[in-house]
Amino acid sequence: MTELTLTPTDTTRTEPAGVSLSGVRKAFGATVALEHLDLHVEPGELVCLLGPSGCGKTTALRLLAGFEQPDAGQIVVGGREVTRVPPRRRGFGMVFQDYSLFPHLTARANIGYGLRVRRVDPRQAARTVEELIEVTRLGEHADKYPHQLSGGQKQRVALARALATRPHLLLLDEPLSALDALVREHLRDEIRRIQREYQVTTVMVTHDQGEAMAIADRVAVMRNGRLEQIAAPRELYTRPATPFVAGFVGAVNRVRARRGPDGAWWVLGAPVQMLADLTGPDPLTDPLAIVRPEQLELTPAAAGARVVTVSFLGAVTRLTVDHPDEGPLLADVLSDDGSTVGVGDHVQVDVRSGAGVVLA
Repeated sequence: MTELTLTPTDTTRTEPAGVSLSGVRKAFGATVALEHLDLHVEPGELVCLLGPSGCGKTTALRLLAGFEQPDAGQIVVGGREVTRVPPRRRGFGMVFQDYSLFPHLTARANIGYGLRVRRVDPRQAARTVEELIEVTRLGEHADKYPHQLSGGQKQRVALARALATRPHLLLLDEPLSALDALVREHLRDEIRRIQREYQVTTVMVTHDQGEAMAIADRVAVMRNGRLEQIAAPRELYTRPATPFVAGFVGAVNRVRARRGPDGAWWVLGAPVQMLADLTGPDPLTDPLAIVRPEQLELTPAAAGARVVTVSFLGAVTRLTVDHPDEGPLLADVLSDDGSTVGVGDHVQVDVRSGAGVVLA
């Protein structure tokens, strides 16, 4: 087996490495965390592992890091098998949810710690550290200790430290979950910017759907230790491969769909374009169509569906509508358009013209 590691003086930027997990299985006693997981990440790509608690995403990341070893299967990074290689010899960088900074070291010293351990030439190490301080915009905080830094600043130090050794692969374990919403959104964009600048292959675990959709080249949705679908965010949202993905990613309405005499599908009394059919070739009963809240159009009416709740979300207002045939439906409208709609108003509910739906 060829081991993937760094030499003590290796501070040049490494080429991004592809990652493959093939037939990976991992169980903890009677609990199967991963079952025949096949996952491929392209060099320089950022892939988010997304799924409900217990789906196996964190276990997959720990296997990549070398903190756990699979019961079966193979892990290959940059064309080299690392399945049994210990963590310290993999040449990977990792950022944890709790930062894991050394409290007695300044931000600058934390960033340079890995270089010092590898006995990198001090002048070369100093140049690398200063470059990362600039890239992560930590200049005025570089000589502060962790207890003097905010959560977002600590996470940027942790990210810079992980990148300092020029890793083949960057692993992010829910790095933003401990931060408040505004800082999380800003740092999410910073991580994406830095990842692109350094062109480092990155695998990130998150439970936040919006975060995964905003930051990733592709999102891998996991369930019960298996990969349900891996695709670009837009494809995942508009063309889910399974009913679970359709219902898990984003808010949905499940509305009855029927075939008309001409073979076209009808939803809410009108023909619609079907983007994907997850029911199989010959459903025995009328299937349900997955209709996103933003795909519904509301117009004032004298009777019919009635607005039950109105929630202002900024640019968008979300309404809950009690439909006489379909029950409660969610509809998102631009806040300017929804400002005149109030609780108790009657509306006509239609699928927006040109909006494609998914059968599930």
